[in-house]
Amino acid sequence: MNGTASGAAADEMGYAMSRLEIESDLCDGGKSIHEANNNQGSNKPLNYLDNEIAQVTRLRSEPHERLSQAVPGRRELPVSTVKMLAGRECNYSGRGRFSSADCCHVLSRYLPVNGPWLVDQMNSRAYVSQFSADGSLFVAGFQGGHIRIYNVDQGWKVQKNILAKSLRWTVTDTSLSPDQRYLVYASMSPIVHIVNVRSAEVESLANITEIHEGLDFSSDDDGGSFGIFSVKFSTDGREVVAGSNDDSIYVYDLEANKLSLRIPAHTSDVNTVCFADETGNLIYSGSDDTFCKVWDRRCLAAKDKSVGVLMGHLEGITFIDSRGDGRYFISNGKDQTIKLWDIRRMSPNTTCPSFGSYEWDYRWMDYPPQARDMKHPSDRSVATYRGHSVLRTLIRCYFSPAYSTGQKYIYTGSHNSCVYIYDLVSGAQVATLKHHKSPVRDCSWHPNYPMLVSSSWDGDIVKWEFPGGGEPPSSSNKRVRRRHF
Repeated sequence: MNGTASGAAADEMGYAMSRLEIESDLCDGGKSIHEANNNQGSNKPLNYLDNEIAQVTRLRSEPHERLSQAVPGRRELPVSTVKMLAGRECNYSGRGRFSSADCCHVLSRYLPVNGPWLVDQMNSRAYVSQFSADGSLFVAGFQGGHIRIYNVDQGWKVQKNILAKSLRWTVTDTSLSPDQRYLVYASMSPIVHIVNVRSAEVESLANITEIHEGLDFSSDDDGGSFGIFSVKFSTDGREVVAGSNDDSIYVYDLEANKLSLRIPAHTSDVNTVCFADETGNLIYSGSDDTFCKVWDRRCLAAKDKSVGVLMGHLEGITFIDSRGDGRYFISNGKDQTIKLWDIRRMSPNTTCPSFGSYEWDYRWMDYPPQARDMKHPSDRSVATYRGHSVLRTLIRCYFSPAYSTGQKYIYTGSHNSCVYIYDLVSGAQVATLKHHKSPVRDCSWHPNYPMLVSSSWDGDIVKWEFPGGGEPPSSSNKRVRRRHF
């Protein structure tokens, strides 16, 4: 983030109508734009993504050709659920069952757009909200220092209510271990704390009811201002990677209980880091210096630099989400765009000039209108998605789940209190979820079901589902409108 976190402006949004629209219009009346770029930065026609990921996405989310065949030689998409079921009973595919792509085609049509239903309401800004890998748990972190873990399978009962230790400014990030036994949480402090999620205590007060063990990420020259913006477990649960405001990436070895790696990665705050895939060899990072970088830990001993740089954003990077294949990822930027990247198109790690557009501060200023049409002269991204707004805080974006959608969508929070869902291939804005009255910093799509949970600075955690899905909420679960600030 630019400057210190404590200087962030407390921008209050007006009341947003509690409703949903599935349309191409934005909350502010603009249009959704999708651009597809080749290596030279030229634009492909709208609704056309000329890249391998488009073909892979179709293979994962389109039904067997005999199920979608209208007449010989011509496919008709999408295929109705009734026709899909009839084709399965008649064994049109020859398999006698649905493939994973067939299942994705059915499930991906039921977007989580119905609701919302209130999960929780706090008198504090919500900064983090994430489902566990299997969807059985949900984690929400608030600026006031509370981190709540909900048991989704038991009616969203609070399984753990954690009061953060050594909190500075806010809970900036949390991460559950792959076995869902431990949770780490970070703030603008050099200490990342780890909590046992499976302990019997519901109320987890640091060093009072439970020990919150500290993992020290501090460097020798932090000057007392060290803070961590992003923290993630590795897929084997043995390491934690973190991005900090000293422009560095850190890797902590949990078994050895010590820092195993520090990379001076960027020339400004590292707002987001993540492992590229389950091997843990590749790390993606995004910074306020506008660059996304790829790091191969197998090469760091020989050359202490990234294996490549991905240029294209005009302003700082707020979040990165990996597709999990070690090849593709998306990034949210303060230039009000999401970009899709293929690391095979990265530039060599030479001197890369930053291409900032205008002098402005996203914490209290609107993005300059004249900068919206600007393009990076060396844009290496595969596609660009516009429509949402990235202001005031490090707003996050994600791929939709592989199991239920084939990762055919991208979704993101937004400063204008909405959640946006884009089609990855066509770039169309397929849904806009409107309910909150303050910026939506984080949101999470259930890994198996058409359910999405959004969290906002208005303190609300709300749940969206597909029409007709789940039981109707009781009157006690309906949203109660009130101002928190």
